Amino acid sequence: MSTESQLLQRSDSKCELCASTDNLNSYEVAPSDASADQSAWLCHKCSSELGDKTNLNANHWRCLNDAMWSPTPAIQVLAWRQLNLLSQQGETWAQELLDMMYMEEETTQWAQALEEDKEQSTEATRDCNGAILEAGDSVTIIKDLDVKGGNFTAKRGTPVRNISLTSNPEHIEGRVNGQRIVLLSCYLKKN
Repeated sequence: MSTESQLLQRSDSKCELCASTDNLNSYEVAPSDASADQSAWLCHKCSSELGDKTNLNANHWRCLNDAMWSPTPAIQVLAWRQLNLLSQQGETWAQELLDMMYMEEETTQWAQALEEDKEQSTEATRDCNGAILEAGDSVTIIKDLDVKGGNFTAKRGTPVRNISLTSNPEHIEGRVNGQRIVLLSCYLKKN
């Protein structure tokens, strides 16, 4: 039986978080091996808002009051993570639900796995003024920089659009004079 058919059967063809019957798809609960046990059957609204701090409709997530009691560990993990996010944004009802929630130790470790990864990840990449840089930002070079291997100088005032972050918080990648190069963040100013 395929993962999708197992999820359909387990969910009774409803979103496993809000019980909607519209626009349903499988959703892998990270870290996952793509099995039905580590996936959920969710509507588009739930899957698009999971973990999204900017597009969060707090009232929609009151459905977690029921979903958090699911016997399925993957659903418990999603509920715990979303309630944590809501609680961090000042939703007191979410913290109250978290205080009531019970999960097995193994499920709790799974739920916290992404949080630990975020804490262990490198510090934020900052520009010359201390502003946090994110992937896709635009920056301006504040000093003439000799580009090794590129045989050109990246001139002061040159805009670099749609930057990419690297594993080193002091470096970013961007396109200058048509070449993709690594730049030191201390010589950049966020636009």
